Amino acid sequence: MHASKNFVEDAVAEVDFDFSPFLKRYKDGRIEWLLRSPPVAASEIPRANRGVATRDVVIDHSTGVSARLFLPSRAAKAAGNRRLPRVVYIHGGSFCTESAFYRSYHGYASSLAASAGALVVSVEYRLAPEHPIPAAYDDAWSALKWVASFADHWLADYADPARTFLAGDSAGGNIAYHTAVRASQDDGLELGVDIEGMRLPSEEVWDGAVVFPAYGVDWPWPFVTAGQAGNDDPRLIPPDEEIASLTCRRVLVAVAEKDTLLERGCRLLDRFSDYYERTATGGEATLVESEGEDHVFHLYSPLHATSRSLMENIVHFINQTPKPMILGVPRRPFMDVFDYGMNMKRRCSDSTTTCSIAYATSKIGGPKKNYGLFSGAERPTNKQAYKGPAAAAAFPGTRHLIKNMW
Repeated sequence: MHASKNFVEDAVAEVDFDFSPFLKRYKDGRIEWLLRSPPVAASEIPRANRGVATRDVVIDHSTGVSARLFLPSRAAKAAGNRRLPRVVYIHGGSFCTESAFYRSYHGYASSLAASAGALVVSVEYRLAPEHPIPAAYDDAWSALKWVASFADHWLADYADPARTFLAGDSAGGNIAYHTAVRASQDDGLELGVDIEGMRLPSEEVWDGAVVFPAYGVDWPWPFVTAGQAGNDDPRLIPPDEEIASLTCRRVLVAVAEKDTLLERGCRLLDRFSDYYERTATGGEATLVESEGEDHVFHLYSPLHATSRSLMENIVHFINQTPKPMILGVPRRPFMDVFDYGMNMKRRCSDSTTTCSIAYATSKIGGPKKNYGLFSGAERPTNKQAYKGPAAAAAFPGTRHLIKNMW
C-alpha cells in the first residue's frame, strides 16, 4: 500500500502542465493525450460517406501540412456550369489536439459539404506544444494559398473562386480569423484571395462543469506559444484597425446560451457591426445563438435539433440567403453519435484540475462596451431580450436565436 501511494504521488509530481481533458505534459517532456476521436479513412466512393467523396492531399511536404477534401457528388452533378462554394475549415482543439482525420471532424465536414453543396477543405495543421504558435497560423495560410492556386483537380473542376469561406470552431475560429486578416493584407491581395465570408464560434461550457471559466480563459496561451507570448498578445485581442483591414464582406459568429464567455462573442459581433455601419461598406455581421446548448454540441450531437438548425443557418450564410430566418425547433433526445460528448464529460468530472478549452472568440475579444445584441451597456442575464424580427429591428446586425422548445 505504501509503495502504491508513493507511486501515485511521484506520478502526480511529474506533471508539468495539466491541460485536461486534452493532454498532460510531464517534466520529462512526455505528452499524454487524454481525449482523441477515432480516425476515419478517406474514400473517393461517395456512397461510402453519405454521398460525399473524400480524399487526402499533402499541401506542403516540408512541414507535413495536409488536408482532407470533401466533394458532395450530388451537388457537383447538379451544379452544371455553376461551380460550388469552397470552404476552408479549420478544426478546433485549443491549438494542441484533434485532427481533420478524426471521426468527429470528418463527420462534421461531410455534413457541411452535403448540406451546403460546398467543396470543403479541412486543414490538418501542426499542433502545439511540439509546434507552438505561430505554426498553426502559417499552416492555415499555406492551405489557403494552396486552395487559391487550384493545385488539386477537384478545386480546378468544381470550386468557385468568387465564393471562398473561412470557418472554424474552437481554436480553429481564431486561426480562421487571422487567416482572413492575412488574406486582406498585401501578401493576400497579391495572391488574389477574395474571402466572401467567415464563420467563427464562441466559448461554450458543459452543463454542470465549466470547461473554461471566465477567470482563466487565456491561461493556456503561454503553453501553446512555448512561453513566447502572454495574454496581452494582440492575437488574443486584435486592435480595431486590424478588424478594419478585413476585406471579408460577411461574418457569422455562432455562440451558445451556456457560453461562459458568451459576451465576448457578442462584443466581437458588435465590433464588426460598428465597423460596417461606420464605414458604410455594406458588410454583414450575423450572430447565431443556440439556446440551452453547451460545448461543441454540433460535433458530438450532430442529430440534435439545435445542431441541425445551426447547420441550416450556416448553409443559408454560405449560399447567401437574403433574409435569415428565426428558427423555432423542437428539442430532441440527446444523441451522442460519436461518444465524444460523454468522453469529454467523463474527463471533466474525473479531473482534479479545471477542464479548459480556448474557444475562438476568447481570442478575438475587446474592451467592454455595447455588446451588439442589446441596446444597453450590459447584456441582460436572462437571455430573453431577443424574441423575434420586431425586436431585432432595435439592434444592429443580424441575429438568429435557435430555440429549444420543451
